[in-house]
Amino acid sequence: MPATDRRPQGYPPPVSGDPEEPEHPERAAVAALADDFVAGLREWLAIPSIGVDPAHHGDVHASARWLAEALRRDGWPDVRVWDSGPALPAVYACLPAEDPAAPTVLVYGHHDVQPVDPVEQWRHPPFDPTLVGEELFGRGASDDKGQVAMHLLGVRAHLAATGADRPAVTLKLFVEGEEESGSPHLTRLLDEHRDDLACDLVVFTDTPLYSRDAPTVCTGQRGVYGAEVVLTGGASDVHSGRAGGSVPNPATAAARLVAALHDDDGRVRLRDFYADVVEPTDAERADYAELPFDEDVWLANSGGAQALAGEPGWSTLERVWVRPTAEVNGISGGYTGPGLKTIVPASASVKLSFRLVPDQRPERVADALREFVAAHTPPGLRAEVVARGDGVPPYAVDVSHPAVGAVRDAVEIAFDQPVRFSRTGGSGPAALLHGWLGVPVVYLGATLPDDRIHAPNERVVVPLLLRGAEAAAHLWRLLPGRLS
Repeated sequence: MPATDRRPQGYPPPVSGDPEEPEHPERAAVAALADDFVAGLREWLAIPSIGVDPAHHGDVHASARWLAEALRRDGWPDVRVWDSGPALPAVYACLPAEDPAAPTVLVYGHHDVQPVDPVEQWRHPPFDPTLVGEELFGRGASDDKGQVAMHLLGVRAHLAATGADRPAVTLKLFVEGEEESGSPHLTRLLDEHRDDLACDLVVFTDTPLYSRDAPTVCTGQRGVYGAEVVLTGGASDVHSGRAGGSVPNPATAAARLVAALHDDDGRVRLRDFYADVVEPTDAERADYAELPFDEDVWLANSGGAQALAGEPGWSTLERVWVRPTAEVNGISGGYTGPGLKTIVPASASVKLSFRLVPDQRPERVADALREFVAAHTPPGLRAEVVARGDGVPPYAVDVSHPAVGAVRDAVEIAFDQPVRFSRTGGSGPAALLHGWLGVPVVYLGATLPDDRIHAPNERVVVPLLLRGAEAAAHLWRLLPGRLS
């Protein structure tokens, strides 16, 4: 059993296992700073910055102050905490380039974290960060404090490797405090601080690698739209012997609506649902096909599912990365307690979520859903579609963009092996950043899909964060020649 709280001894071995790895000054700089990096990250992770819980809003403020002080210690000359409300505090910083004509790059991340319930399932206290071998356990270790800290280390390594006082690109950092709450005030922050956040490129750092042995560069995230459909009949439940067969049953109507949502091939039957879908390039699909895929492992990591399913003509990875979905998240209505209660329920509801891909828009899906529900509501029932927020648009960057090539080259140098493209099935504010700032968004993260984010025992693999920091250091060196 590995000892707990063991500090990393120097730089990790190459992921590929090649003992004759090339040496880079960025790698040597990361190795020299590795112990200090882990110690600082553990200090930050100890702050329980649970943004969705008002009882922890003071901790979110403390987390922002911690990050601001860390940036000042690292020599960032312009560091600000945006905490005037109503948003929970965000941290902004700027480190100008040596060359005033150099490109400006904005790194986006977040410092709020998820709740820890059920706390009894944690092997280590969630806010007492514990190092076990190469794994650092604690809430926020992977999502997203570890990745933000990785970029701070990357800047330090870049400066040490180049021997310069300023980076090769002007660097800006924007770390919000409400991502886990759906970034409800992000649009306002972007509007109020548009000049501060102006840049030529956004680097988004809240996505994983495909696996430890198959590092990838993410090129997009799905969007999401959620809603609840409420079907109502009478004012109260009624005895099924007295009224059954003579009045419409909301629970039956809910079941029929759910059954009609997909065709026999699993395709979503909302009007024009696929009309705006942009398919991935042949090069991207070829990369996906080359990634190692183990069906048994996938099923085990998917809640112990018993079989794969989905839209014909697409692989499992493609189904969760580049295809849109409609999922029934829950159905409720009538009596669900022990025994039998013979009623016709007064109401029933269906909770739905739609994962969207470029160029689908949440508002168009919302319109199509209302139309679909109206068409599947029998006479005598009322239907209401209650949206759960405005939704999050999808985003994918053009893989031929020079900045994407620079990220891929940087990751290949850091991980000592070829790197393929991937996407992620989850959602984030990349499309919002792209729309408001008017620049491409690229992705650079170094965590893993099995880091148990949002769940007990969240962890991050420290050697991967160190490799990610090295990749960031390479990226700052590479970008001026790619964006000129």
